[in-house]
Order: sequence, then structure tokens, then C-alpha cells
Amino acid sequence: MHTMKNKLLAEFFGTFWLTFGGCGSAVLAAKFITSEGATPVNLGIGLAGVALAFGLTVLTMAYAIGHISGCHLNPAVSFGLFVGGRFKGAELPGYVLAQVCGGIAGAAVLYVIASGHPGFSTAGGFAANGYGEHSPGGYSLAAGLVAEVVLTFFFLLIILGATDSRAPQGFAPIAIGLGLTLIHLIGIPVTNLSVNPARSTGPAVFVGGWALHQLWLFWVAPLLGAALAGIVYPLMAGKPQKTD
Repeated sequence: MHTMKNKLLAEFFGTFWLTFGGCGSAVLAAKFITSEGATPVNLGIGLAGVALAFGLTVLTMAYAIGHISGCHLNPAVSFGLFVGGRFKGAELPGYVLAQVCGGIAGAAVLYVIASGHPGFSTAGGFAANGYGEHSPGGYSLAAGLVAEVVLTFFFLLIILGATDSRAPQGFAPIAIGLGLTLIHLIGIPVTNLSVNPARSTGPAVFVGGWALHQLWLFWVAPLLGAALAGIVYPLMAGKPQKTD
């Protein structure tokens, strides 16, 4: 039986990995222009690569720490599981604090690495989430709100369904990782995609200004979407039947 300390450490390092790996792919590898030859070529991984990176962080950590803490890595996930009756309310504050600290620590290490490149500036966004003029595609506040609520809702439905005792066992990390990849493929142009307040808080701390002013959306919308999923999934799936 793992202690609360074990669980919080797991959540800290897991969220560190999600923020560093996912945001790191966006900051360091999404666009990489080679200067070799007469014509510069972009060898970066692009939006699809960034989406896959986020999914891989969750997939790998789910197998690494899922047996320790459940591998939430996200205040919205913890909250949605609590609403759905899968998580103890007494553990919720500790999980959220560990996740936010992990997100900030991951962003801090990324900042140290990224600032080693000549001309680096957080003015480029540093993978922070935003709407309006700070949306990658120029999407409005309303569009960002709807996208974050809906995509978090479906992400939590995937988590609740894949981890249901009636679902095929051992495959939940794959479904959850691919689910996170899919919603990033949809949502990156809208808000850089959050669905995770801890992931949003980390880069926002270093960007400051507009990123901190808009951070409220990336707490409110994911928590709302997660809560809705926590309510809807039990209504849809019902309670597991008891067997003798």
C-alpha cells in the first residue's frame, strides 16, 4: 500500500514529465530550420508531433506510476474522478498541489534549456495557452471556452471508461494516451490546448503578463468539462453488477 507521500511524489514527477515533454516538444522541436544547403528546410515535428508527444508522456507515465498514484497528472482529471466517485476528496488538495508544482518545475527546466538558444524569448509564447490574439489560430474566448470544456469532457470519459473494472484490463494507458493525442490534434490551433490546469500554469508563470491574465480560462473550463464527465459517465455506464 503506497503512502500519501509516495502518491504525491509520483504526481509531481509525472506532471513534470507531461509539461516538460509536451511543452518541450512545442518549444524546442515543433519548428526546426536547418541552415545546411542553399534552401533552409524545416525538420521540425509540427503540430502532429507535438500532439503525439503529449500523448506519449501520459502513456509512458501511466505504466510507470499508475500503480502508485493512478497517474492523474492533471487537476481536472483528479476532480473529474472525484465527481465520478473514483477518488477520495481528502486526497484532492494534495494531488492538485503536487501537480501544479510539477508543472511549474517542468516549465522551469524547459526554460533553462530553451534560453540557451540565441535570441530565445518567451514572447514567442513558450507553449502557453491563450485565446483571442494569443490563440495560435486567432480563435475567440468563446471558442476557446467551448473547445476546452468539450475536449476535457471527452478526455475524462475516455479515462473513466478505460479504467472501469468492466473494461478490458491492461490497455487503459494506451487508450488514454491516444485520447490525449487526438484532442491535441483538434485543439492546438484553438488555444494551444490545455485540458490541464497544471500544464497551463507552468508556462504561464514564465511568460507572465497576458498568459497569467488568461490563465483563469484554463482552470475553469477543464474543471467544468471534467465535472460534467464525472456526472455523465456513471449515468451512461451504470454501476458494475455484483457477482457471487
